[in-house]
Parts: sequence; structure tokens; C-alpha cells
Amino acid sequence: MEFHKHLSNTLCAFFFLLITSHIPVFSDSGTIGVNYGRLANDLPPPPQVVQLLKAQGITKVKIFDTDSTVLSAFSASGISLTVALPNEQLSSAAADQSFTDAWIQSNILPYHPNTQIEAIAVGNEVFVDPKNTTRFLVPAMRNIHASLLKYDVASSIIVSSPIALSALQTSYPASSGSFKPDLVEPVIKPMLNFINQTGSYLMVNAYPFFAYIANSDTISLDYALFRDNNSGDVDPNNGLVYKSLFEAQTDAVFAAMAELGFNDVKIVVSETGWPSNGDENEIGANAENAAAYNGNLVRRVLSGGGTPLRPNEPLSVYLFALFNENEKPGPTSERNYGLFYPNQQKVYDIPLTAEGSEIQAAAAHRGGEYAVSKVGMTWCVANGEAGEMKLQMALDYACGMGGADCRQIMPGATCYDPNTVVAHSSYAFNSYYQRNGRGSGTCDFGGAAYVVTQHPK
Repeated sequence: MEFHKHLSNTLCAFFFLLITSHIPVFSDSGTIGVNYGRLANDLPPPPQVVQLLKAQGITKVKIFDTDSTVLSAFSASGISLTVALPNEQLSSAAADQSFTDAWIQSNILPYHPNTQIEAIAVGNEVFVDPKNTTRFLVPAMRNIHASLLKYDVASSIIVSSPIALSALQTSYPASSGSFKPDLVEPVIKPMLNFINQTGSYLMVNAYPFFAYIANSDTISLDYALFRDNNSGDVDPNNGLVYKSLFEAQTDAVFAAMAELGFNDVKIVVSETGWPSNGDENEIGANAENAAAYNGNLVRRVLSGGGTPLRPNEPLSVYLFALFNENEKPGPTSERNYGLFYPNQQKVYDIPLTAEGSEIQAAAAHRGGEYAVSKVGMTWCVANGEAGEMKLQMALDYACGMGGADCRQIMPGATCYDPNTVVAHSSYAFNSYYQRNGRGSGTCDFGGAAYVVTQHPK
């Protein structure tokens, strides 16, 4: 009985720690960049974002539009940008080069090269666009490139388009990777021809998290998180050993291109990440796993070398995403991919440069993965002198409209005991406090809570 009580308390403390986590981005050998999405109403202004990126050593950023305020903020920053033509403009871009001429004149030429724009992503995951814009993709890419040529900037700006892994018909084993037959002739072959002809690369959005939550009964979490202690997976067709799901997914795309005769097209992973929070059915969505995935991925990329199928091609990866974005639709995970809270506090602490990776690997290495940092942390706990009525009202708010994650204090859950208003309130208040970036005023609840600097027992 005492053992189970101790175990429950230990697990409860572990869950309490998970909602208090931290993070940073990198280069050399392979390259690390970050996606800067802005579907939120509480983000810092772009000039502050640029300073944050520079402070973290981030030199490559991908955005999802060509917002003038953002592009201006990156002027003379030393950070390379990938910008985007949104799916909504594909049909116009495909119809007439005069449209892309005007688009380049308005969205590229006023900023480049002071703002270093290195790539244009034409559309995003177009093949799954519900508005059926696939047929416009390659003509739009060609017109964008023709406009870049016209204005003499094609030598410094490449044109590509991010595809989702759902474009594959087969992805396992990696050597059997193949594209969906209905996409091959209409769009895949023409797009790869264009990429070959212009010296570009294929952008791929790869999320091992999605594969893991859909197949957690057959995919090891250690394998999904790059942990060194996993036994790996042997490709039965060629004997190659895969130690991470990410590399297997990447090689499935290489194999799919090779099947069509495109053996030399390079890949840039334009999005990948792991959420620090999720709904109850989103297995593995927590800060511990997010820190492990992104931290181990960064270490893997910056250590050099490629995938088992392309061992001599260094990896180029853009993490998703810079911030938690509170206006993104969909499940809870969609709003919790950020490396940073909107107040610029780290969600969890991982290195994003080669130097930082070496330092933290020595200081915070835990069995081959990065641990959630506890340095400089604060927590929010209930004020037992506030009275049960006041605590209960604050608890109801935190778990309701406040959006705190209260699943672990529900009946039968790990932290339900001790079943007291004070204990439950401390858990809920801290969840609310951490989710709001430990911001000023987020640990008060009308005097029902206060901040502590020692981890609560």
C-alpha cells in the first residue's frame, strides 16, 4: 500500500513537472530552421521576434505569406527567409504570368536582397487542399520562376512546394516508398522535372507524431523520438537499419522519387515537430516527448550525415513552430507545437545550435535524450488560507474557461489523490500558469494562489 502511494505521488509530481517545461534553433553539417506561424492574437511584434531568433542563433526561418511588416523586420538581420504564395492564389498564378510578375514586384523586389529571401513555397500541402487546387500547382510554380527570371533574381531564390506524407501510397518499408498513382502523371512528375531543371529541392512536411498516435500499438515511442536505446527497424528489401521514424519517412520519399527516375532530387524537411500538449486521445503529446523529439532531432541533424538511403546528403530541417498559436483550429495539439510561449518564454529547453547542443548534451543528457529543464522555473500553487469556497470557484474557472489540463486530477486518475480542494487547485492553477507562459497575473486567482520557486512536493 505504501509503495503504491509513493508511486502515485511520484507520478503525480512527474505530471506536475511536465506542465512546467522549456526551449531554442541551429546550423552546420545539416541545417536547422524554424517555422514562424502567426495564427494567434497574442504574439510579439515582428521586430521583437527577429531579436528573439537572433538571440537563439537561428539563421533560417520559414513564413506562410509575404506580410510586409514581417519582411521589413527581417531586413539586414542575417536570417534567410522562405516565403509563401498561399493556396488561394494558385489559380491566378497558374493562369497568367502577368499575375506572378505583379506578385514578385509587390512581395519580393521591395525587400530582397536586404531581406534575404532564399525560397518561395508555392502553396502548402496542395494535394490535400479541400478546394482542389492541385491542377494549378506546377503551372503556378513555372510562372513564379519565369517572373523571377524576368526580374533577374532567379539565381538567388528557388521555387518549390511543401508536400505532406499523405502524397505517398506506400511508406513502409522505406525502400518501397511510392507516390499515389493518381498524382504521379498529373503533378508529381511535372513538379520533379521542374525542380530538376531549376536546381531546386522538394519540400516535405514530415510528422512522426501523426504516425505514432495512429499506430502506437506497433510503433515504439523510443523509435519515434530518436532515442538511442531503441532496437531500430531493418528494411527487409535492402537490410538498412533505421534508428528513427523520421529518417524512415524521409527515405520513403527518396524511394518514391527514385521509382519515377528522379534519383538526384534533394529534400528539405519544411515542417516537423512534436506537440507539448494535446487532447486525451493524442497519445504522447506532452512537453517531455516534445523536448526529446526536437532535441534529439537537432542533435541528429547538426551531427552531420544523411539518412540510411542517402548517407552523404546532410539533413536540412525546419522545426514547427516558433510559437504556440492560440487561433489555430483543430485538436489541442495544433495550438501547442511552439518552442516558445507568446511572451517569449521557452516551452521547454533544447539547444538550437551546434555549440548549444554540445553543452546541453553534457549537462542535461538523460539516457540519450534531452530532458525538460528545471533551471529558473517557477510554479503556481494554491493558497490554503483562501478558504475552500474561494479555491473551488478558482478551480472551476481554471479547469473550465481557463483551459487548464485537469485530466490527471479527475476521479481514478494519477493525481486524484489526495482528494482535497487545495491539492487539486494547486495542480490546476499550475497548469493554467504554465499554459499562459508564467505571465504576470496568471497566478493570482483573486488571492487564491501564489508563485513559488521551489518545485512543489
